[in-house]
Amino acid sequence: MTHEKQEKPRYFEAAAITDADAFKQVVQSRRSVRKFTQTQIPDEILQDCLDLALLAPNSSNLQPWMFYVVQSEAPKQALVKACMGQLAARTAAELIVCVARTDRIDELAAENIRQFTLPKVPKAVKSYYRLIGLNYKTGLLNSIGHAKKLAYGIASKFTPLPITAFSPADRKLWAVKSTALACENLVLALRAYGFDSCMMEGFDESHVRKILKLNSEEYPVMVIAAGERAEDGVFWPQLRFDRNLFIQKI
Repeated sequence: MTHEKQEKPRYFEAAAITDADAFKQVVQSRRSVRKFTQTQIPDEILQDCLDLALLAPNSSNLQPWMFYVVQSEAPKQALVKACMGQLAARTAAELIVCVARTDRIDELAAENIRQFTLPKVPKAVKSYYRLIGLNYKTGLLNSIGHAKKLAYGIASKFTPLPITAFSPADRKLWAVKSTALACENLVLALRAYGFDSCMMEGFDESHVRKILKLNSEEYPVMVIAAGERAEDGVFWPQLRFDRNLFIQKI
């Protein structure tokens, strides 16, 4: 007589009913807007868009991002200058600096345990978050990174291994990837509310660092200009190349 192993009860969350056509409209109507009207974004809408940005998928739920909403006049004008005086920056109702952070990994790993969404934190979850910080540590003069690279090079010949940080640049890339996903959430949320944006990479990083007083492990990813689209705010029709250049079945 055989006994089937009983699976432990798992959390269940039903998928919400969604509207694909409405989502298509948001995505297809999102453009890089270079000129905005003087209309302000209501604060409740801006805050909701930021909250939606924070719902973006991210690595190990470590949420390695920060959004600086620059509204005070002096730092805002300094930020416009740091963005080379671009028209999008000059006319935007809001300027939001999106920053990837690698300096809070241990802190936010501990928060995942402290604020776990079920009454009892599984042992595997506790172990994971107590050790996850080691995945991104590289040590003085990259000593830990070099040791990990050597160990991974040997072990990966026998079994697949997850990504890890072999250098500070690897750790930065890890944080930037998650932050970019949150940036996409933010601009799509703005479009859903009828506002527009321009995701600017054209800025002087050293100036932005000085304006925001960033530490060495905070990395500006982009400055998002946001507001109401001016009639002549989009300069050119959208251009996308043949999808076969980017999509391949294997």
